[in-house]
Amino acid sequence: MMLPVFGHPSAELDGQKKQPNKPSHLKFTIKSFLSHLTPIHRTILFVVILFQLVLVLYVTRTPNLSLSESPRPSPEFQAVESRTVSNVPSKTFRSLPNKGASSFSSETYSSLPNKHVPNVSSRTSRSSFPKKGVTSISSETYNSLPKKDASNVSSRTYGSLPNQGGSSISSETYGSLPNEGISNVSSRTSSSLPNEGASNISSETYGSLPYKVISNISSETYRSLQNKSCDSGLIYVYDLPPMFNYELMNNCSELDPWHNKCKTSLNDGFGEAAKELAGIVPESVLPAWYWTDLFWGEVVFHNRMLDYKCRTLEPESATAFYIPFYAGLAVTKYLWNHTGGERDWHCEMLITWVQEQKWWKRSNGSDHIIMLGRMTWDFRRSREADSDWGSSFIHMPEMKNVIRLSVERDQWDELEIAVPYPTSFHPRSESDITEWQSFVRSRRRNYLLTFVGGARATIKNDFRGILQNQCVNEPTACRHVDCARKNCVDGTTSIMEAFLDSDFCLQPRGDAFTRRSVFDCMVAGSIPVFFWKRTAYLQYEFFLPAEPESFSVFIHRNDVRNGTDIKRVLEGYSRDEIQRMREKVIECIPRFVYAKPRQGLDNTRDAFDIAIDGVLRKYKNHMQKGKLELE
Repeated sequence: MMLPVFGHPSAELDGQKKQPNKPSHLKFTIKSFLSHLTPIHRTILFVVILFQLVLVLYVTRTPNLSLSESPRPSPEFQAVESRTVSNVPSKTFRSLPNKGASSFSSETYSSLPNKHVPNVSSRTSRSSFPKKGVTSISSETYNSLPKKDASNVSSRTYGSLPNQGGSSISSETYGSLPNEGISNVSSRTSSSLPNEGASNISSETYGSLPYKVISNISSETYRSLQNKSCDSGLIYVYDLPPMFNYELMNNCSELDPWHNKCKTSLNDGFGEAAKELAGIVPESVLPAWYWTDLFWGEVVFHNRMLDYKCRTLEPESATAFYIPFYAGLAVTKYLWNHTGGERDWHCEMLITWVQEQKWWKRSNGSDHIIMLGRMTWDFRRSREADSDWGSSFIHMPEMKNVIRLSVERDQWDELEIAVPYPTSFHPRSESDITEWQSFVRSRRRNYLLTFVGGARATIKNDFRGILQNQCVNEPTACRHVDCARKNCVDGTTSIMEAFLDSDFCLQPRGDAFTRRSVFDCMVAGSIPVFFWKRTAYLQYEFFLPAEPESFSVFIHRNDVRNGTDIKRVLEGYSRDEIQRMREKVIECIPRFVYAKPRQGLDNTRDAFDIAIDGVLRKYKNHMQKGKLELE
């Protein structure tokens, strides 16, 4: 006989016909069902129910097999303090990347926002377990998080945090870290990072940063760091007593007996903004022009050196040491009507100070660098000739090993490097340079040549007088700016107009062999004509092309004295030749100028960059030799 099956329609109908008057309650139904089962079926049913009970008890009483909990965390991870993320707002957690949070204590989870973590034990779930959310923050990432102050760290930053070395980085620093490329930053380096402004530094740069070098460099400097190491070495800048630099500059009204120099110190030593050039230079680059003093290079170099990408604050790691002494300003005040002792006083005090420094003693000054803002001859007075011109700074015995930068060098001194005079153009960016180059390249020039200078009546057979006469006698071909009648020292609008309007510019020697006008001329895209090789060819080895004829014209001064017509010589160059020479001059403009930003330009080396890198490379053996001789 077939047994009725519970739940089958026919079985339900039969039951209703046989017992229509009995109450339909649970006990009666179960009893009636069991009464229809054979002993064998009852045994099977009992086994099934017993198995289900055992399975439920086993699952609920075994934590490691709970469906809602991951494997037990390691002891190292259990040690993470619950307060690590207790002050992270829900908004931050909602945006966290998928990197896992499987092993945080219930105490920590109790403070999390309601954003479900499905693999936490039942005990945690029963206490304050949130509903959904942070399942994918990796344990390695969490293990490196700081134990407090992480409330303002974005989710993208968390996703890129290194797995070690971040324990002492403040929340503000974390908030500014880039989203990638910081895996090579050690904890000591990280602890010295600025609190902002590090967003564009690649991992390669970070990996090469010294541990304490960068603690007081501005965020702007960090953002402009190039992604390459300082192959030539690092420079340590001495923090001199103010009497050797800032006090000299601040006493600007006493520097020159005839002119007040206070406006010269404006804008980091670039001087007043050259607003008068409006209408002469393009409006877009006008803010890059200043009336810069030709002898203010010491101030310009010092300001640039303070934010130099290869500056170090650890003297132990320095390749060279920069002495920011304003020797040119110190001697200028005493050049007229003062004794040699007065002109030497600051220099002697500087020597006394620097000789007491540990790093000077290590090399006897052979790895030390100084910038002299005036021509070298202003510092070469004989020690015995008290009444002669200038100071005797270079002839002091202690200076014999020091490497010197100057706007004009002594060609027989192997430790001197000539650098360009500061011009009026200080580009703010590479776009300033390219726009200016385009402007001078396309400029229509109405004169064949120009001469900016004046005759010196007190000098017999004055060469400038000869040039002036030739220029004045050819008014349609030559444009003349007479500096005997106006001050041309720091530049004027008429000088820039003359250079922009001429193919060639005549460059005789100045008070010494060089003159600032050489660089004013080339910045304007005009081709220089030299009469002394020492005016440029034997001076600026790092800055000018190796082939003089590619960018300039040379006419020996004796030929001019003997009647050579300069105009006729220049008319002998074809338009193609002039264009090729001008293009070479324009190509070199970035090498002649000092950029406005203290950090320099991103991808273009200016005169400062070229000078410092050139010194470190050229004098590498000299600097090492000085150390070895004292060991």
